[in-house]
Amino acid sequence: MEKIIYLFKRITRMNYKNFFVTINQVHEKNRRSRILIFFDIIYCGLKYQAGYIDYYQFAMYKMNARERKTVITRGINNRITKKYNDMKEAYKFEDKALFNKLFAKYLKREWLYLDDNYAAFEKFLKGKKEIIVKPLSLSCGKGVEKIEVAKHDPHELYETLIKNEQLLVEEVAVQHAKLNELYPYSVNTLRIVTLNKKVVAALLRIGNYSNVVDNFNHGGMVTTIDIKTGKIEFPAIDKACNVYYEHPQTKTKIVGMVIPMWKEVIALCEEACEVVPEIGYVGWDVCLGPNGPSLIEGNDFPGHDLYQLPVHRNDNYGLLPVFEAAMKEEK
Repeated sequence: MEKIIYLFKRITRMNYKNFFVTINQVHEKNRRSRILIFFDIIYCGLKYQAGYIDYYQFAMYKMNARERKTVITRGINNRITKKYNDMKEAYKFEDKALFNKLFAKYLKREWLYLDDNYAAFEKFLKGKKEIIVKPLSLSCGKGVEKIEVAKHDPHELYETLIKNEQLLVEEVAVQHAKLNELYPYSVNTLRIVTLNKKVVAALLRIGNYSNVVDNFNHGGMVTTIDIKTGKIEFPAIDKACNVYYEHPQTKTKIVGMVIPMWKEVIALCEEACEVVPEIGYVGWDVCLGPNGPSLIEGNDFPGHDLYQLPVHRNDNYGLLPVFEAAMKEEK
């Protein structure tokens, strides 16, 4: 019954224009009849809770039934989130200032919540060349800015941030030299996904085009990391589906890179799971600094798409078996 209710909601809210655009895109790739593609997408929705975006992104049109069963689709991801995350506790992740307070042990940088205390803001700025400012609740890098302190009058800057609701001010995180060599204009963060207190997927997000954020939706690129070794075995990809074996600006090789201090990264995220145990499925954003990893933020509704893209796998299998193994374990 739960699956039927979910599918009914998806059907009533679906963007039908984009649905038919997707059918044409699949047709251009495999030349199958559009009618057959239409019914195959509907079948995958009924059988695997896959949306038409899942069908296209994960190349489910190339998969047989055995392979399709291994894909974490949108519906399956929603079901895992519902099972492992108590939404009454989600505010502890969604309010960035509260998150910083709860996870202060793992941040390893100064931060300040702006209120009516201008003196505290002025004190925070002393000795800092740059700061990062963020809104409290937006995601995907929206509203995040790096600001050069010397270029602004402190009081005017304070008033601007209050007006723009960029109420979280942080010390700029310093990244490891190896990641700085890859791309120095943003902090290239690790996205580590934990389920039932076990790491099940890992990504490296890389900035591009001189952006100060590495987010995939804001011009960045992404590649997967082998969770056992910390090695990058696949090229990066951006939202326009450009594939990169090396960074286009720095020419540093992406494929073959090994993330330093990988065991420490895994340990940090698994330990952080204990802080709010009611949220058991988390996407952690991690900065790897010169002396070890630190948390940037946590996401209580992890995406399911970027670590299953065809460019990031050697076969047609998804990650559902890895997730199911984690769900069976007790830690």
